[in-house]
Amino acid sequence: MDQIAFSSASALAKLVRDREIGCLELTDLYLERIERLDTRLNAVVVRDFERAREAARRLDDAPEAGGPLHGVPITLKESYDVAGLPTTWGYTEKRHNIASRDSLAAERLKAAGAVVLGKTNVPKSLADWQSYNDVYGSTNNPWDLGRSPGGSSGGSAAAMAAGLSGLEMGSDIAGSIRQPAHSCGVYGHKPSWGLMPPRGHSLAGAAAMTDISCIGPLARSAEDLELVLDLVGRPDPMDSHLGLALPPGPTSLRGLRVALWPENEICPTDPEIVDKLDELATFLENEGAVVGRATRPPVDDREGFGLFGQLVVAALSGRASPDEFARVTAKIAALDPSDRSLQAQLTRAANMSHPDWLALNERRHGLRQGFEAFLAEWDVLICPIFGLPALTHQQEGETGDRMLKVGDKTIPYNLQMFWPGVIGVFHLPATAIPLGLTRDGLPVGAQIVGPLYGDRITIATARLLEQSWRGFVAPPGFA
Repeated sequence: MDQIAFSSASALAKLVRDREIGCLELTDLYLERIERLDTRLNAVVVRDFERAREAARRLDDAPEAGGPLHGVPITLKESYDVAGLPTTWGYTEKRHNIASRDSLAAERLKAAGAVVLGKTNVPKSLADWQSYNDVYGSTNNPWDLGRSPGGSSGGSAAAMAAGLSGLEMGSDIAGSIRQPAHSCGVYGHKPSWGLMPPRGHSLAGAAAMTDISCIGPLARSAEDLELVLDLVGRPDPMDSHLGLALPPGPTSLRGLRVALWPENEICPTDPEIVDKLDELATFLENEGAVVGRATRPPVDDREGFGLFGQLVVAALSGRASPDEFARVTAKIAALDPSDRSLQAQLTRAANMSHPDWLALNERRHGLRQGFEAFLAEWDVLICPIFGLPALTHQQEGETGDRMLKVGDKTIPYNLQMFWPGVIGVFHLPATAIPLGLTRDGLPVGAQIVGPLYGDRITIATARLLEQSWRGFVAPPGFA
């Protein structure tokens, strides 16, 4: 039965549809695995087991309901509101912040027949590539318990890799879906900005979308990513007059135009990841794809990274508490006016003027035109998600004070924002795929990037690679 737990959500729904397993039986399978295995991971930190069993019984009594996820047990990132459960974002003072209604994503997944088992762990404020906080503690990577599963959707990725859930919903502003998928060897999709409405994914109950930030799925198959795209990727009811037909994805790798971008000038990429990308490029060439190994988007690395850094800091300042904002304001006041370093620019971005933000946004859209022209010449761009495999637990100090070793270089921790950031800042879709294992047995991944609203293109490419090259592999000790 344990092998069933590693099935895709689509396959699980078919098992239920074909009466090979009941909804309650499937729910109990995952609940037993959580109780038995999650003591090693601490991934599913908010548990709603009795209501999950009740929901599964109701679905068993109504097989005619037959939604696309009928009877499929799922979990959601702790940052999503689920009625009756706490939403803390890792803040101890929010321990008793109980949601009164479901987030729009949870509502739509439940309407499709999903059974919510609970919620998965995050870093405080969703602001780290590790998932730990003073409310729920630390989450471990199922491939190596001494490492983080990533962040901020780290509990999500760990639960998927360990077979504790059938499907997950995460969120991403600086790689928070993609980097955990990379660290745990699963699939993830950061959609085109605004495509999946985030209502109910805001600690402050915000009505407006945060710039760059997206919600999206994590899964064990690319097929499931498209399933969630269809279920959740519809307008918010307040925008129900809007309609958008996404262009279809490729049906074959033959003739697919793939640009490969393995390294940049800002953040070094581990040689093993570069080698894995080269291996993928060779496979694509052998399949008849056109691979550009020496091409790259017409965006200067430093300008693109600086633009992302300032705009993401500005975006995140909108969800800062008064105390947090006061601390940042004090840091800005203490800066030397002549300091034009990147760190100083990022610090000032938390309280920039509106004209300054408009100027940055104008520059972003100017550069995006070049990026879109590049993606008219190439169907997809494939590049790293992160410059190294899953991080060892490193929880001391602020992220801005930490350092990382990549190959023979030691770099600031936050430089790793380059790969996810330079894609996210232009609002482009990116599908995270497994690349395979390093010599130390750790999973690494890549992101398939497409033009704005080219979500079906990137997911379809991921699905073709899953079918003909490689896909999800369960970590030892959990299968």
